[in-house]
Amino acid sequence: MTKTNPGNYFEDFRLGQEIIHATPRTVTEGDMALYVALTGSRFPLHSADTFAQDLGFEGATVDDALAFHVVFGKTVPDVSLNAVANLGYAACRFGEPVYPGDTLSSVSQVIGLKENSNGKTGTVYVRSIGVNQRGEMVLDYCRWVMVRKRDESAPAPDPVVPELPDAVAVHDLIVPDGADFGVYDTTAAGSPHLWEDYKEGERIDHVDGMTIEEAEHAMATRLYQNTARVHFNQHTEKEGRFGRRLIYGGHIISLARALSFNGLANAVRIVAINGGRHVAPTFAGDTIYAWSEVLEKHELPGRRDIGVLRLRTIAVKDRACADFPMTGADGKTDPSVVLDLDYTVLMPRRVS
Repeated sequence: MTKTNPGNYFEDFRLGQEIIHATPRTVTEGDMALYVALTGSRFPLHSADTFAQDLGFEGATVDDALAFHVVFGKTVPDVSLNAVANLGYAACRFGEPVYPGDTLSSVSQVIGLKENSNGKTGTVYVRSIGVNQRGEMVLDYCRWVMVRKRDESAPAPDPVVPELPDAVAVHDLIVPDGADFGVYDTTAAGSPHLWEDYKEGERIDHVDGMTIEEAEHAMATRLYQNTARVHFNQHTEKEGRFGRRLIYGGHIISLARALSFNGLANAVRIVAINGGRHVAPTFAGDTIYAWSEVLEKHELPGRRDIGVLRLRTIAVKDRACADFPMTGADGKTDPSVVLDLDYTVLMPRRVS
């Protein structure tokens, strides 16, 4: 009997199956510092204890994207070790803020299965929940992933594709207890622009670019304990579809979020990921740029200190975003686009 884990193939999944993922992960200040070194993220809530404490938090919180990656990374050995590609996200809500010293663990449930027409792969839909050491939800999200079959002759399950919302409803968004954004310091945060200053339909070129080095993307993915082979093993990937290692798509999310600071510095916390697609692969040596569009603005019931922006952030490679690349004249996605992310943030309001 083998003692190693080959990962699950498509035919190993069953509708309704619950998967408890190993191993719990205690997030430390060292993880936070390394994440900054690898992404350049500088949102103030995650950078300074004093800033966070003034807003009613215990101290600087773990970057929301880092918390996402840690919870996601726990699921990889069981859900996507044999994946061809992660296809999308939906219905993602961020719950309790994560602080250094918190221990995160994950559990997933299979909510959909559909074999692909080639008979070689299938799409697996899961809902994954990450909790802290007190059992409090820190992340609740759905994703779907294309997974290889071990045996192409294995019979296909009855197809079940779950209905997922286009966006997380405003009344389902979670604002941390005790947080008071009425004393938000825009000077310390680095931008004077608050919720009132943004308009639906507005587009923002985040201007800056970041080139991804081979060592950096591998180190980042190890930080997240994401064990997907396509990100690490050049010995095997040189014979694969692209001839080289793929960069973990979630790391592109982190870079796009970090770049968005220039133009959205006061997007203080991610509260939802409504949907997202990794449109094209990214490789070491590519330079990532990003731009964002404000899709919606909402007030939060009973709150005058904070509002909601629903954003669409597009990350592209090796192309500046002054012309907001997305689709060409033929209606097809521009080949520079690598990420199309729809997410919701909290942004302080101007208190008069």
